[in-house]
Amino acid sequence: MKKTSTFQMSLIWFGAGVSLAEILTGTSFAALGMARGLAAILLGHVIGCTLFFLAGLIGGRTGRSAMETVKMSFGQKGGLLFAFLNVLQLVGWTAIMIYDGALAIGGIFDGGHWIWCLVIGGLIVVWILVGITNLGVINKVAMAALFVLTLVLCKVIFFSGASAGAAQGEAMSFGAAVELAVAMPLSWLPLISDYTREAEKPFQATLASTVTYGVVSCWMYIIGMGAALYTGESDIAVIMVKAGLGLAALVILVLSTVTTTFLDAWSAGISAESLSAKCSGKWTAVVVSVVGTAAAILFPMDDITGFLYLIGSVFAPMIAVQIADHFLLHRDRFSIALDGRNLVIWLIGFVLYRLLMYVDIPVGYTLVDMLITAALCVAADRLSRQFRPAHS
Repeated sequence: MKKTSTFQMSLIWFGAGVSLAEILTGTSFAALGMARGLAAILLGHVIGCTLFFLAGLIGGRTGRSAMETVKMSFGQKGGLLFAFLNVLQLVGWTAIMIYDGALAIGGIFDGGHWIWCLVIGGLIVVWILVGITNLGVINKVAMAALFVLTLVLCKVIFFSGASAGAAQGEAMSFGAAVELAVAMPLSWLPLISDYTREAEKPFQATLASTVTYGVVSCWMYIIGMGAALYTGESDIAVIMVKAGLGLAALVILVLSTVTTTFLDAWSAGISAESLSAKCSGKWTAVVVSVVGTAAAILFPMDDITGFLYLIGSVFAPMIAVQIADHFLLHRDRFSIALDGRNLVIWLIGFVLYRLLMYVDIPVGYTLVDMLITAALCVAADRLSRQFRPAHS
């Protein structure tokens, strides 16, 4: 199999970071004001991207896809549960991203929501059929265009001569804002290894991917927050219209949606391969794109906050167990059917996450939940060693 260079990996995660969903999420931080909002964005991304790096390094070291690395902690059948849940959440992400992109484009170019859904969905299918290791020139051109156009967007928002307005919207606690910043890197944890497993230099590629995604994601959040504070608008399409970006706005919105959503659909295909060897990753990804496009046309998807928190509650404790097993305990349960101990610990972490959602913690509750879950893994391992018969 053709390996992916560190530069190619950086391009892939640059495209993932330049996302309309991240800009829209960033508008919520205007409620804190520029200084506190910026602090929450940076702290949340440091936490989220540290976890992103550790999750990606497991795949890079082992050469296994994200859902195959899950089997190293939960066993073959235990891993199937998370592969199934991952396919479901990636179908959801595909639909949400297409919906958001079409909605924003429709605010600038009147052509009907369903038409823009079909255009975006069609381009995602093209990206999938070309394949991640063959995107090469297409990806470089797309990333260069996005880079230039996001610079233009920054100029429009931050250098238009307008002063920052007062904090806008409902009051949000600092801890809740940190959690919202953690949410996006966290949403990529169940699929980062799908890409790092193919890297020529796993450590360097994972580090480059993490830094690239982290910086670009912060940038998108800050653009969204700045848009709300400097222009008084939370709708990025309206800002682009006011700035007279026209065709440039169309390119930003279409490319940013396609390059991000492609990763969701592609990884859904890879996760499906973990469910059954009969599944073709590429064609499953195409099916996911078609289903996501249909869902984006048929269903309203304006508020994704609950969806983000659901993803966090499922996958944060899952990754915590993996990190503890791989980096601290050096356990590998890939060859067994089911690791009941780790599944119980994951379930405790899941319930704990849902309870911590109602507690205001300055660093957010994802980090706390993952630290407790990892600590439970270590404690359970020590107990099992203590009570294990001497001859075993």
